[in-house]
Amino acid sequence: MKNGTARREKQNYKCRDCDRQFVENPQWKRRELDSTVMIDRLLLEKIPLADIARVLKLSASWLQHYVNRCDKAMPRQV
Repeated sequence: MKNGTARREKQNYKCRDCDRQFVENPQWKRRELDSTVMIDRLLLEKIPLADIARVLKLSASWLQHYVNRCDKAMPRQV
């Protein structure tokens, strides 16, 4: 069923069975596994985030959030 509009004036829908919200034909797509593997390799080479974002055409804020999520997932040793 219809459920308002999304940010870019696209129709937002809500599933009647599971209450999940979605937009038909979204403009963004998930990152492919290959690109995240490449990001991880570049981070291991100690290449600055700004350079990684520029070369891979990513937003710097998305890359920073990705690095922060990876850091939280790492086990801490005393």
